[in-house]
Amino acid sequence: MPSAAVATATSPLWFATRATGLIALVLLTGTVVLGIMTSVRFASPAWPRFVTVSLHRNLSLLTITFTGLHVLTTITDPFASISAVSVVVPFTSGYRRIWLGFGAVAFDLLLAVLVTSLLRTRIGPRAWRAVHWAGYACWPVALVHGLGTGTDGAARWVLAITVVCALAVISAGVWRLAAGWPAHAGPRVAAAAAAAAVALATAGWAWAGPLGPGWARRAGTPAALLARSSGNGATASAGSAAGVSGGSGVSGLRSGSSVFPALPFQARLAGTVTFAPGPASGNSTVTLAMADGSAVRLKIAISGPAVQGGVAMTASSVTLGPASAPARYTGHVVVLEGSVIQATVSGAGQRLSLGIDLTSQTSTAVTGTVTAQQQAGE
Repeated sequence: MPSAAVATATSPLWFATRATGLIALVLLTGTVVLGIMTSVRFASPAWPRFVTVSLHRNLSLLTITFTGLHVLTTITDPFASISAVSVVVPFTSGYRRIWLGFGAVAFDLLLAVLVTSLLRTRIGPRAWRAVHWAGYACWPVALVHGLGTGTDGAARWVLAITVVCALAVISAGVWRLAAGWPAHAGPRVAAAAAAAAVALATAGWAWAGPLGPGWARRAGTPAALLARSSGNGATASAGSAAGVSGGSGVSGLRSGSSVFPALPFQARLAGTVTFAPGPASGNSTVTLAMADGSAVRLKIAISGPAVQGGVAMTASSVTLGPASAPARYTGHVVVLEGSVIQATVSGAGQRLSLGIDLTSQTSTAVTGTVTAQQQAGE
């Protein structure tokens, strides 16, 4: 096994959604770059202009194909329950409404480009060109959608792909603005300034948002998926990244404290991952042992048949407590989907709901946050 990851029965759809989304972003990046190369009429003896035009057209079709697959796997995955309407009508989904809405906008722009291209001889070159240029807005909108909706945007390899795509489009944009300089210098300078402002704003948003603490909840993930009980859902906020600190409405924990915090609380965790392969016909086990100083100890063990990347969960155990009594609360996992884990534990006369967001995970290390709340009615 290359890494001690965990998987569920529904994980193939989750992985397919993320994979097709990333591939669509890479293909869209290539389409935008080739479109800019076409607009500046780039050509050389080794690279005739018809090659750029043909590649641009074919890559556009591949982009639409993988975007369609991305949409299909999204609406068939039961975890987030995203409807077919929400992928074409922006900002109507209950799951990360704003950021999924950006994805719907990008999808609609792609469809508009496809339809007008098919009807190009009937609608005239001016209308086609207007829609085609509007289609270039699809790339930044899709980028924001991927960062805002994706559950693994902070993973190094995903972040690397995103950065490379951004640099490719920025470089092509600079090339386009510089071509033919100084003709139309005023509009070009204005366009460059606006693009730089958008790029800096997007980078700042990504740093404070998807790459920062608490994004899973702030992005609009439904409360049920983050183990927020209805009785005290307005208190703590679980994060999808390490570094969450307690707010004014949260009792309890300071990093490094040796006192187990009062409920409800949130804590930043870091720890180790171990993978114990079972016998040839038995189950394997992935164990996440995480801690925040000596105040909170969390251990999650997930067992099941080995699959590509980890195990498919058939059994689990969860313990929570301080270093002096790490098994004060015991229970099991009730939801496991990607980087989001929901568990129920009991002990000390209480029953708790735990929401765990894993920030990053390698074969030996894991970081994340946990939100612990007493279940309603307890």
